[in-house]
Amino acid sequence: MDDSGQFITRPTPTKMRPLLGQTVLVVEDSRYVCDAIRLMCLHSGARFRRADCLKSARRHLQIYRPSVIVVDMGLPDGIGSDLIAELADEVIRIDVILGLSGDDGAEAEAINAGADGFLNKPLKSLAQFQTAILRHVPEDRRPDGSDYIRDETIRPDPLAYQDDMAQIADVLTGPTDHRSLDYAAQFLSGVARDANDTVLANAAQQLALVRASGTPVTVQAARVAGLVQNRLEQHAAV
Repeated sequence: MDDSGQFITRPTPTKMRPLLGQTVLVVEDSRYVCDAIRLMCLHSGARFRRADCLKSARRHLQIYRPSVIVVDMGLPDGIGSDLIAELADEVIRIDVILGLSGDDGAEAEAINAGADGFLNKPLKSLAQFQTAILRHVPEDRRPDGSDYIRDETIRPDPLAYQDDMAQIADVLTGPTDHRSLDYAAQFLSGVARDANDTVLANAAQQLALVRASGTPVTVQAARVAGLVQNRLEQHAAV
């Protein structure tokens, strides 16, 4: 069950692969964000695993134990701080628990729930990722010396962004209620911002504001759905 290698000789981390021997479970619904973290793990020597919701994460954790878990604060079936609080209270605790979000106030929420640290979206800096983990791992699992952190800008696969568009298109074209619209607005504002898709990010943020004001959302929801469909059609035409 323990995938962190508690009873197995760990690979020795190096300056080029400072996270060698670590297993990182990322609980994140965006494939685009996950691809960025996957590449960061690859560059750092860490093993990467993904869960796209709280239910999936808990299923993963019944089978194995990562040494690092990164939890998005907004997930399709609940809030990440609930999972963070559960993991922080366990007797045999995961070595490093990190929150992940681009929303204001999310860092304080994650830390209050018991997270060791926090990663801000958009997550593009390899140094930011490595530093957030290495400052919390036991010293004997860090590379020798202090100059092992190297920076590099990570660029996820654009196809992962298209996967996110297809995923949220299913939400927007199916039966929608207030909860599904709130989720779509939150999801799109984050992933579109990460992908530098300013038009879609702004439209999603406007949908969230309209929802919060209690005014009818039909026009704005249709605009967001149209923008998502436009991005899918642009990709299909390439």
